[in-house]
Amino acid sequence: MKLLHFVETFNLVIAFVITTLYAYQGLYLLLGLCRRHWRDRREPARLRRYAVLISARNEEGVIGELIASLKRQSYPAELLDVYVVADNCTDDTAGAAQAAGARVYRRFDRTQVGKGYALDYLLKKLAEDGLESRYEGYFVFDADNIVDPNFVSEMNRTFDRGDYVAVTGYRNSKNFGQNWITAGYSIWFLREARFVNSARMALGTNCHVSGTGFLISAEYLREKGGWPYHLLTEDIQFSAECAALGKRIGYCEGAVIYDEQPTSFRQSWDQRLRWSKGFYQVDKAYGLSLAKGIFQGGRRGMGCYDILLTVTPGVLLTVLGGALQVVVALACLSAPNYVVKQVLLTTGSFLMGGFRSFYVGFFLYGLLTVLSEWRSIRAPGWRKLAFLPVFPLFMLTYIPITVAALFQKVEWKPIAHKSLGQLDQAA
Repeated sequence: MKLLHFVETFNLVIAFVITTLYAYQGLYLLLGLCRRHWRDRREPARLRRYAVLISARNEEGVIGELIASLKRQSYPAELLDVYVVADNCTDDTAGAAQAAGARVYRRFDRTQVGKGYALDYLLKKLAEDGLESRYEGYFVFDADNIVDPNFVSEMNRTFDRGDYVAVTGYRNSKNFGQNWITAGYSIWFLREARFVNSARMALGTNCHVSGTGFLISAEYLREKGGWPYHLLTEDIQFSAECAALGKRIGYCEGAVIYDEQPTSFRQSWDQRLRWSKGFYQVDKAYGLSLAKGIFQGGRRGMGCYDILLTVTPGVLLTVLGGALQVVVALACLSAPNYVVKQVLLTTGSFLMGGFRSFYVGFFLYGLLTVLSEWRSIRAPGWRKLAFLPVFPLFMLTYIPITVAALFQKVEWKPIAHKSLGQLDQAA
């Protein structure tokens, strides 16, 4: 009976620790539900000159659409220049970008592979050509994005407040309704906008940039000597460093981009495996600094705590807890039959209860996200609801991905993209 008591106590401790660590997310959820969005309505003091940086690898089919959407901005065209680095391309990405109106640099480097290196190369080329002093900020987009016409104007409004080194936008999806994988990604990014970044802005804490659709201060990059972030998740690396240094990242709800999500599970696995491995890298490089930053207290401390929990693999904690349950159960096999039976029942109940809580929790989170962002989702109404039951299963696939990332060597791999027209037909 002592063994059974130990198992029950152990289960309670695991549940208590995980609940306590992530309890603050409940406040984010309430803020997301209670207020529509955080939007700065003040007019900017002035219009700044910006450059757009696009790292593209074999994106001939989509990059023209992105550049065209940038040319349609409500912001003055003379204050927005577009630069593309055609990175290790084997197609005519460079030609397509030039034809659409961008200035293009070609890069061929099979050793330093990845978006971080490509962005750093592009910034250094601008410096060599004497162009960097023109700009007060740089927008970063992926080649498959489509940008809302008011994106730059809205970002300039938020950036004008002067206390941000970077501002991230509202990440929507081009292909929400294509299949359960694209819907899973889309719901997660919409949830990040509504129930994370919007809440952070309301509380005055730090946001984080998420891959694409963000603006970064040119002055800050000049201080850094370029883009020195080369881990597998260079965006989270940048965000973690900003939090540790007390540099603020803001969120602009009115700046909308449409991002294309992977359509196959193989591509999704590869991408999220890279993300998971990158989170481990960031955790290792910045975990101690972030932990120390928590003791600064106030908004800075909360920002450090938040990003630390973001890069800490919470899924892995759950996996380890479940694995320990199985180990304890196996260790009890030599005990009397009635003890074995009770321990196995307790362990099974805990694991099934954990799965049930996981499924119900993510289903409700997905439902709240879809209902809250209903008008923003580019998909037929029935598709918005049809993929909700499988959203928790999409999130569940993070468990094997997170475990695999612990042991597997991971390298950056490109994701194949299609044009918006093709996606609309597929949806």
